[in-house]
Amino acid sequence: MEGNCLRDGSDGDPLDLIGAPFAVIESDPGVFTMLMRKLGVHGLEVMELYDIEPWAVDHLDPHGLIFCYLCADENGTEDEDVQDDCDAPDPDAQDIWFANQLSDDACASQAMLNIIFNCRGVQLDPSLHRFHMDTEKMSWVMKGLAITNCQFIREAQNSLARPADLRAANHSIATKISKEMKHKNASTATPASKKRKSTTKTNRGKKQQKTKEDQQDTFHFIAYVPCDGKVWELDGLRISGPLEVGEISDAGGPSGRQGWMDVVRPALKLKMQRHLSGEAREQIRYNLLAIVDDQYMKFSDALEMQKRERSALERRLDKEYPNSWSDKVNENLLVNASQVFSTSVHSSDLGPTYAQDFGSRKMVKDMSILDMPVRSLPSAWEACVQAAMAAKVSVEDEITKSKNMNVSKFLLKRSLHSLILCVGGLHSANL
Repeated sequence: MEGNCLRDGSDGDPLDLIGAPFAVIESDPGVFTMLMRKLGVHGLEVMELYDIEPWAVDHLDPHGLIFCYLCADENGTEDEDVQDDCDAPDPDAQDIWFANQLSDDACASQAMLNIIFNCRGVQLDPSLHRFHMDTEKMSWVMKGLAITNCQFIREAQNSLARPADLRAANHSIATKISKEMKHKNASTATPASKKRKSTTKTNRGKKQQKTKEDQQDTFHFIAYVPCDGKVWELDGLRISGPLEVGEISDAGGPSGRQGWMDVVRPALKLKMQRHLSGEAREQIRYNLLAIVDDQYMKFSDALEMQKRERSALERRLDKEYPNSWSDKVNENLLVNASQVFSTSVHSSDLGPTYAQDFGSRKMVKDMSILDMPVRSLPSAWEACVQAAMAAKVSVEDEITKSKNMNVSKFLLKRSLHSLILCVGGLHSANL
């Protein structure tokens, strides 16, 4: 297996069977989008959902959902999930790509890969595509072991973790190894007769209180994805494998995912309600992320399609109206047409496209224009310009978001640099 997952050691490097631990990352849409880029996934991004009603989700047409919640215990399980482990694996889930989670804090990459590898038509880098092909026929446990041992997946996630989380991950694995070694030495050593030390009730209470205060919150990620006409809940900690949420009554549409949100919506509402009931009722201890098509690429392709449609319509209009057809369309649209099809980063000329099926969709559009009645050509041209206006606004919004994000990162880096210089100056003054 290539991509620095398992090396044969022929070049002198040792086999990377365990490697460093996975570090926890924030459940932020920008962080998860960067994780997809580093893993080698193209054409997709992650958005945070603040509502799961149709008006807030359906226009996004998500490929999958990632539900992040505060675990009830340190093992990352819930009572219902433990009961599900007693069930037998679903025979309909044999064709679902699913990996059990075998490494602490690897649930972010785990949930993302459980979705990506069940989506059709997603463009992957050669290393990630090779990993998918190599693990396709493996068992769920072996897939989880492959993720744990895959160096480029671990490095991609750890590169987005905070330095404190990286140190905490290394400290956690060192503490576990130390405890195991002490337990092993204690079990093999001859027990010595020692006087039993008495522990007062006050000391025990302080120790228990300290342990409770030092305990950190543990979060877990669960994936939801439509595949093979059904919606599946993919929890890496569930031994019984994928859990069927329900069947999709109408899985048609251009993407083949139409109607799946209607199936998963009741299940998500129940899970959200469960995490809202309890001691911290006033606090929302979960969030929901959606893997969607890259919005800039999506709207840019829509604008590029309108450019090509405009050219095809104008060629047909020039043929049908040799003298002039400008008097047959709206004058305002005709005057502003050139500005409508240009953006702040591209002119009105034909630009790059991103979707793999863009060429086939353009061909269908060209055929429909050739078969269009002459009387419908002017109205079709006007509709094309109006659609380009909406696409241009969406493209400019995405460009503005990207600029604002880069400015925020620059200001943050500059503030951190100033803080470091300030601390360094104070330290030198004290010396």
